[in-house]
This record gives sequence, C-alpha cells and structure tokens, in this order.
Amino acid sequence: MNNWKTVLRFLWYHRNYIIIIVTPLVFLPLPLVYPSSEARCGYAIILMALYWCTECMPLAVTALLPVILFPMMGIMKGGAVSIEYLKDSNMLFIGGLLVAIAVEHWNLHKRIALRVLLLVGVRPSLLMIGFMIVSAFLSMWISNTATTAMMLPISHAVLQQLKDTETQTDGQMHRILCVSKKYEYEHDAQQEFRERAIETKYGLLTKGMSLSVCYSASIGGTATLTGTTPNLILKGQMDEIFPDNPDVINFASWFGFCFPTMVLMLVLSWFWLQFMFLGFNLKKTFGCGEKSENDRAAYAVMKEEYKKLGRMKFAEVAVLVLFILLVLLWFTREPGFMPGWATVLFVTDGTVAILMSSLFFVIPSQLPLGNYGYTDEGKNIKAPPALLTWKVVHERMPWNVVLLLGGGFALAAGSEVSNLSKWLGENLSPLQNIPPFAISLVLSLLIATFTECSSNTATTTLFLPILASMAQNIKLHPLYVMIPCTIAASLAFMLPVATPPNAIAFSFGHLKVLDMVKAGFMLNIIGILCINLGINTWGKVMFNLDTFPDWANTTASKP
Repeated sequence: MNNWKTVLRFLWYHRNYIIIIVTPLVFLPLPLVYPSSEARCGYAIILMALYWCTECMPLAVTALLPVILFPMMGIMKGGAVSIEYLKDSNMLFIGGLLVAIAVEHWNLHKRIALRVLLLVGVRPSLLMIGFMIVSAFLSMWISNTATTAMMLPISHAVLQQLKDTETQTDGQMHRILCVSKKYEYEHDAQQEFRERAIETKYGLLTKGMSLSVCYSASIGGTATLTGTTPNLILKGQMDEIFPDNPDVINFASWFGFCFPTMVLMLVLSWFWLQFMFLGFNLKKTFGCGEKSENDRAAYAVMKEEYKKLGRMKFAEVAVLVLFILLVLLWFTREPGFMPGWATVLFVTDGTVAILMSSLFFVIPSQLPLGNYGYTDEGKNIKAPPALLTWKVVHERMPWNVVLLLGGGFALAAGSEVSNLSKWLGENLSPLQNIPPFAISLVLSLLIATFTECSSNTATTTLFLPILASMAQNIKLHPLYVMIPCTIAASLAFMLPVATPPNAIAFSFGHLKVLDMVKAGFMLNIIGILCINLGINTWGKVMFNLDTFPDWANTTASKP
C-alpha cells in the first residue's frame, strides 16, 4: 500500500513533465492514420489546448508551438507563422498597457478611486456600489488584477474602521448601563451577544465587499477593447479570418455595444450581492438623516488616505490629459454614425495607442523650473525624468500576453490554411436548424463554464476560429456568436483559481470556496443573460446582425 502511495505521489509531483511527454505520443496516431493537413493542424491545436488547460508549460511558451509545429508539419512556412505574432491588435494591447502603467506609476488611479468614494458615502449599500463603480471604471483602462489589488486594501481599511467604531460605541454604552452590579451580569451577556452580532455582520460585509471588488473588476474589463485580453483576441481574429471586414470591431463600436451591457451586469450583480451579504433592508443599509459616528469615522479614514496623496502633481495632470486625449481620439477615429478624423488616413486604434503612449517617454514629469530634488544618494537631479522610463515599463509590462495573442493569431491562420476551419464548420452545419438566439445562449454558457478552469485568453484563442467557421457554414453573422462568447470568457466568477482578481479577493476576504461558488454561479447566469439580451437588441441594430455580411463569404489565404 505504501509503495502505491509513493508511486502516486511521484506521478503527481512530476505530472507536468509526464503531460508534456505523454500527450504528443497519445495523439500521434491522428496525423499518422489521417495524413491530411486538417489532421496535422488538429493535432497541433489539441496539443496546445491540453498544454494550456493543464498549464504544464508557461502559457506563453505553449503559444510559441505553432512556430515549431506548423513549418515542420508542412502547414505554413516559418516566416508566415512568425509574422502572426505582431499584428495591429498587439500594438493596441502594448499602447493600452503603456497608458495603464503610466496611470498606476503616478497613483492617478488611487486618487480617482478615493475621490469617487468620498462623493458616494460610507453607508453599506452605497459603499458597495461605490467600490463596484470605481473598480469597474478603473478596470476599463488598467488591468483587472491591478484594480483589485489596489481597491481591496482600501475597502478593508474602511470596513475595519466601521467595525472598530461600532464596537467602541457599544462598549461605552455597556459601561454606562452597568453602573449597578445588579444589572452587570445581565448586561455582560447582552454585550457578548452584541459583540458576536457585530463580528458576524462585518464578517459578511467583508466577504461581500471583497467579492464586489473582484467581480466588478472582471465585469468592467469587458466594456473597452483594451480592457481585457479576450476583447483584443476577438479584434485580431476578426481581422485575421475576415480580412475584408470594414473594421467592424474598433474601440468606438465595441464600447457602444459593451458599455450598456457592462452597466446592466454591474447593477444586477450589485442587487445579488446586496441580497446575499446585506439583505434587502434598504432603509437600514442606505440610511437616512444625519451621519452616525461610524459613518464619520469611516469617512475620515478615506479622507486621510486621500490627504496622503498630497496636491495633484504636474505628472498626474499630464498623464490625465494624455489619457483623456487618447480616449477622445479612439472614439472619434471612426465613430460609425458620422465620418471620423481618420477617414482619409491609414490609421488604426493601434496607431493611436502607440502615438499617445510614446509621448509618456517625451514629456518630463516636472515643469522645467530648475529645482528637481535629490537622488537617494543625495546628488542633485539635473533634469527631471520623463513620465515613463523603460525600466518602469520593463518591470510592469506582461510581455507573455503579447506572445499569447500572437499564438492565437497563428492558430487561426493555420486553421484557415489547412482547411481545418472549413472542415469543422461543415461538421457543425446541423446547427442551422437551431434558432440563432439558442445557439448564442448555449455557446455562451459553454464558454463561461470552460473559462472557470482555463485561462480566458486560451479559451477565446481556441474557440473563436471554430465559431467563425461555424457561423460561415450556417450563414449566421459571425459576430452574433463571437461577441457573446468573447464576453462570456471574462465571466469566471465561481472559483478562486479562475482569475487573478478572484485569487486576490479569496486571500483578502476570509472567503470559503463555497461562498464564491454561491455568489459566482448566479453572477454567471446574470452575465450570460445580459450579454444575450444585448446582442439580440441594440447589438442587432449596431452590427446589422440579421443579415449575413458579404465580407464573411471569403476567408484569408495564407502562404
């Protein structure tokens, strides 16, 4: 028995090496028995899918496998595969991240967060919706992980102050009431009961606040094209698979569809979390009349945090101006309802992102007034550093995601060239008999379930080319299934390991897995229903989803 335990333990500890070696051998009969380009490409995709799902190798390293497999298996030339790794979507991703890094580097996101929270107030329901609004807004522009990591400590500090003040007030009342020994025992018992009630109340509040921050960060990321990686994968896959499409997915069109969907999801999520952790006593949770001692103390905590930031520096103002200018240029480049400023130019959203982010390396972080302070060694600083330096970018830029995006585009290109996409589409053609809204609903549910145990980047990378082929074969507008499934890939709410924000909240919020499953399951349902409501109403009008577009009849031909 002990020998078996030793063997099993050995296999578990070395499972990554076993998966790396055994998986290619297990599926090797596929290209050998069916010596076609479709089977060879299918073999490569299965290999990458299993490596991505098990994470036996770093995701970015797995994303490089097409560079090795496609040329060696005669699917694509090496040069053609390598070109796929730096597309316009990668430029948009890099530019967007440089802006996010600048915002984080100068603490602009914290200033915005605290300012909004001071305006919203500190009553429990208002506090929760305040944290959700701020987290969702910030995650539209900076990473969901960074948003969660910044917002959770602030929320916990405020809740701790509320709890301490309530406990202190309750203790003072207890001392006043216990002036007579006759009532001391009775009041001691009541005091103990009240302390337990306060502990339970703030235990639930802490759980609810932690989940509200991490969930709203994931929801907010869906609203902008640069908000989360799956959105950019969709943009890149659309341009790769349907090169004749008239830039149907750009920053403005994506925001126009997804922002209302995000707001709807956020409001319904707040109602659900309110019900789970605060109950529906709105008078009590919203409060009315004068502020209590608790409210004033919690407000003081946030005000103190805001004061620590000091006056707004030149660097913060410069970053804010560049950020606003970037967003305005994105919106007005090709707004759809009128001619944009880039109508006669060959400018994309990626061009704008790189242009504006380059300015962070040009504009100084202080006005040229002559006195720039001293270094850590006490030396006089001769000239101010720029708003961003490459050292800061190198430390914070997730370069692995650039390779992940490239790996997805390479897979899409290989599927097209090998005719695997066509084969898959033909085999999915019986779906033509199912109503389109049912197809979208079922596929969204499938993706949302799959992404609970797999990276959302890997999920969208694997599924989007298949969905595009299916849509072509059943003569359904590709965006009718691709948009809902892309957004559904960000709805990983049920498990701590599903997303980095979930993991951070799990470690901060004294949560149990069951807490996250109960809250997250309903949020998944809410998200899927909101997405499908959007795609069947304003989405149909925006993207003309009732007709099969001409640009979807042809696919890219790769060397």
